[in-house]
Amino acid sequence: MTRTDSTTGARAHARSQAAAATIAGPELPDDVAAAKITFAQRIPAGGYANVVLGRGTRLRLRDPAGAACAHLLMLRADAPWERLNVADTVKVPWQAYLGTGHPLLSDQGRVLATIVADTSGRHDTLCGTTPEGRALLRLAGAKQGLTPRDIAPTVSFFRGVRVGSDGALSATGSAGAGASVDLLIHLPVVLLVADATHPLDERPVTDLDIIAWSAAEELAVPHNSDPEYVRAVENTEQAWTAATLEVGA
Repeated sequence: MTRTDSTTGARAHARSQAAAATIAGPELPDDVAAAKITFAQRIPAGGYANVVLGRGTRLRLRDPAGAACAHLLMLRADAPWERLNVADTVKVPWQAYLGTGHPLLSDQGRVLATIVADTSGRHDTLCGTTPEGRALLRLAGAKQGLTPRDIAPTVSFFRGVRVGSDGALSATGSAGAGASVDLLIHLPVVLLVADATHPLDERPVTDLDIIAWSAAEELAVPHNSDPEYVRAVENTEQAWTAATLEVGA
């Protein structure tokens, strides 16, 4: 057994542990060139991720084993006081159930991201996360210079919730292994994600994959024709144009 009562011994022990460790990476998509991928991480059950994503990034969340639960928060990277507003994300599109074409809106009426693909259909905008999930998001946020007060309500992917005719909420479970959701990022964002249980679904979670790649050309593609969405995109483009002109002045 390696002795650790000296710097040399401790270093040798640490390096042997690192060499023996096996950390599974995410399964990379076949439909994306490897050279375009800008971020790839497998979040273990009970883990979290934090990353800054540029405008025009396409982000894929994937549930490889069928029991992940991605609690997601976005804050505008260049103005972190502007962040995901779950109430507006539900109210403006007149729809509480997330799916393809649904925007994730900020508290300024701007589109932080749009859901552009979804093979799961099991998501939630109503319950938020658990204390465990919030603690993970606080840790993720701290690594981006954020404080606990910056951790706002989240949306959850891969664990569904539906509202009954009597107003009661019920869990609808997961869609199964391999389900995925793609988001197109409209403004630079700090992305915080926790893979933790859902308040209405306490089944243990499994790993979550996150893959991001450059897809700026997709910003020019209409992803939703609803007037509320079009107006929110216009607000977003105006803000981005103003910000980039100011930087270049």
